[in-house]
Amino acid sequence: MDNSFQEEVLGKSYDSKLMARLLKYAKPYWVALTICILLLIVISVIDLAQPYIIKIAIDDYINVYEKPIYVFEEAPEELNYFVFQDKYYVKANDYQKSYSYDDIVQLVEYNNRDYLVNTDIPQQVTDYQFIRRADALFLQIADEELVPLQLLSSNEVKEFRRQDVASLFKLSLLYLVIIILAFLLNYIQVYILNHTSNKIIYNIRQQLFSHLQNMSLSFFDKNPVGRLVTRVTNDTETLLEMYTSVLVNLFKDLFLLLGIIIIMLRMNIRLAAISFVVIPIILISATIFRIKIRDAYRDVRVKLAKINSSLNENFTGMKTIHIFNREEQQFKSFDSNNQELLAANKREIFIYSIFRPSMEILRSLGIAIIIWYGGGQLLRQNIEFGVLFAFISYIKRFFQPINDLTEKYNILQSAMASSERIFALLDKKPLIEEPINPVKAREFKGEIEFKGVWFAYNKEDWVLRDISFKINPGESVAIVGATGAGKSSIINLISRLYDIQRGEILIDGINIKNYSLAELRKNIGVVLQDVFMFTGTVRDNIVLNKKQLSDDDIIEISKYVNAHTFIEKLPEGYNQPIMERGANLSTGQRQLLAFARALVYNPSVLILDEATSNIDTETEALIQDAIAKIIRGRTTIAIAHRLSTTQNCNKIIVLHKGKIREVGSHQELLQREGIYFNLYQLQYKESFNNTQQHKHKMSSL
Repeated sequence: MDNSFQEEVLGKSYDSKLMARLLKYAKPYWVALTICILLLIVISVIDLAQPYIIKIAIDDYINVYEKPIYVFEEAPEELNYFVFQDKYYVKANDYQKSYSYDDIVQLVEYNNRDYLVNTDIPQQVTDYQFIRRADALFLQIADEELVPLQLLSSNEVKEFRRQDVASLFKLSLLYLVIIILAFLLNYIQVYILNHTSNKIIYNIRQQLFSHLQNMSLSFFDKNPVGRLVTRVTNDTETLLEMYTSVLVNLFKDLFLLLGIIIIMLRMNIRLAAISFVVIPIILISATIFRIKIRDAYRDVRVKLAKINSSLNENFTGMKTIHIFNREEQQFKSFDSNNQELLAANKREIFIYSIFRPSMEILRSLGIAIIIWYGGGQLLRQNIEFGVLFAFISYIKRFFQPINDLTEKYNILQSAMASSERIFALLDKKPLIEEPINPVKAREFKGEIEFKGVWFAYNKEDWVLRDISFKINPGESVAIVGATGAGKSSIINLISRLYDIQRGEILIDGINIKNYSLAELRKNIGVVLQDVFMFTGTVRDNIVLNKKQLSDDDIIEISKYVNAHTFIEKLPEGYNQPIMERGANLSTGQRQLLAFARALVYNPSVLILDEATSNIDTETEALIQDAIAKIIRGRTTIAIAHRLSTTQNCNKIIVLHKGKIREVGSHQELLQREGIYFNLYQLQYKESFNNTQQHKHKMSSL
C-alpha cells in the first residue's frame, strides 16, 4: 500500500483523549489563554454593541417625528428634560407614568418643514392627513376635529432638537471609542494568543525532536526520513493553527451567536422567531458541507503527500535520472500525480463554491424575511425603524460565526490527525535504554570482548551467530568478509547503536549496557566509509559539540591527520562553509576531516570502516599515513574491504554468513588457504599469480 495514504488518513474529527493531551501543553500558559478568552468576551460585547448603538441613535435621536413628547410647566427634577420656550419637555423614552404632565405634543414633518401639534397620534393609527385652510395648517386624525399645527422656524428647530444633536455627538464619540478599543483589544489578544501558541508548538517540537534523537537506529531503519520531517514540521504547524484559530477563538464565535440570539429576542420576540426560520436550513447545509469537504480535504492531502514523495524521490535520485536519461519518464510520473492533485483541488474548490454562495443566499433569505415581516410591522408602527435596522445588522453578523465554525471543524479534524501521529511517535519508547545506575569510567583501557553474541535486525533473521572474540588493549584487529557477512553490524553493536538479542559485549570487563551512552560513545571514535558532513564550517564539522576546543588544538589535530594542508588552501580556511552533505569537498577530504573529528575526544577505542575505498592514490597515501598515526596506543578495529589494509593488523577475524570462520595474522591465514585466502586471491589475482609463478621458477632452479 502507498505510504502516502497511510500518512494522510484522517481519524475522528474530535477525540477527547487527544484533546486532553493537547491541553496539557497549554496548561502552563493558562493565565495568558484566560486573558485571551476574557478579551474575546469584551471584543464580542463591543461587536454586539455597535448595531445597538446605531439603533438607539435612529430611534431616540434621529427619528423623533410623530412620537409623544410630554410638556411640564415646572421642571421634573428626576426626569431627563430639555427646555423650549420656557416649558419643559420630556421624550416618551424618558417619561415615567408616575409623573403627571401638563400637555402632550408631537413633532411632525410636512413639505420639509417641522411643526408641533398638540395631540397624541396613537401608534396604531395610520389614517391621518394634513389639511391647509387659509394660511393655517391642520392635522385631522380619522373623523376627529382638526388640530392646528405650530410651524417652527429653523432657529426654533435647532433649539428644540439641541439635546438630540448633543446626544448624537456623544453616541458618535462612543462608537468611535469602542471601535478604537476593539482594535487595541484585538491587537493585544492576537499577539498574546499567537505568542502563546507558538511557545506551545515550540515545546512540542522540542520534545518531539529530542525524543527522535534518543530513538535507536532500528527505529530510523523502519521510518522514512521524509515522514519524520513531516511530523516535526507540517504536523506541528497544523497544531499551531488549531491553538491559534480553534482553541480560544471558538469562544468568540459562540459568544457572538449566543449574544445575537439574546439581543434579537429582547428587542422583538416575534421578529426574532421569524428571523430564526433559516437556522435549521443553515445547520443542514453545514452538516452536508462538513461531510463532503472532509472527503475532499482528505483526498487533497493524500494527493499532496504523493507529490511530496515524488519530489523527494526525484531530487534525491537526480544523478541516476540524468545518467539513465529518465527525465521524460519521471516527468510523466510527476505530471500524473500533479493532475490528480489538481483534480482533488478542483473538487474541494467546487464544494466551497457551492457552500459559500449557499450561505450568502440563506443570509439574503433571512434579510428578505426580516424586511418583509419587519417592514410590515414598521408600517403598522408596531416596531421602530432602528429595531428593523438592528435586526438586519445582526442577521448579517449571525452568519459569520457559522462560517467560522465550519472552517474550525476542518482545522480541528486536521489537528486531531496530526496530534495522533505526533503522539504515536512520542509514545514509542527507545529500544536502547540508559542504565539506571551507570558505571563511571572516564577513560577506557580498550579491552573488548564478545561472548556468544547473537544479533538480528528483524526478529530471528540472524545477522551474527554466536560471535565470540577478545581484543586486548592497544591491539589492532581487522574484520573481513564478503558483503552481508556482518562486519558493519559489529561496529554498530560496539557503539550500542543496536542491542544484541543474546550474549554479552564487554569493554574493560564491563557489559556495555552498564555504561551511559554518552560515556560509551565518547570513548569510541568511529570513522565511517560514508562520512556525513553537517551544514556549517570546516571548524564546526571537526569540533562538533566540543566547542571549548581552541583554534590551536584544532590546527594541531588537523596537521596530525594530514588535513591541515587542504584546509588552509580553502578560500576561508577553517571558516570555509560546507554545503549540504559536504558536496563541495572530495571524498578524501571528507575522510581526513572524519579522522580529525574522531581524535577530538582522544578516544581509547578507534573503529575504522574502510577509510580508503574509492580514494585516489595520492589521497590514499595521506589517509594511510593518518591511520598509522591515530591507531598508535589505541585499540583499533578496522572493517576491511581492501585487504591491503589488513596486513599490518595484529589479528584478522574472518566472518562468513554471520559466523567467525577464521582468526589469525595475514600470513597465517594465507597459509591456511581458506576463506581469507580466496578473498585475497580474488582482489589480487594477477599479482598473486605472478608471485606463485616466481616461486615455482625459483624452486625449479
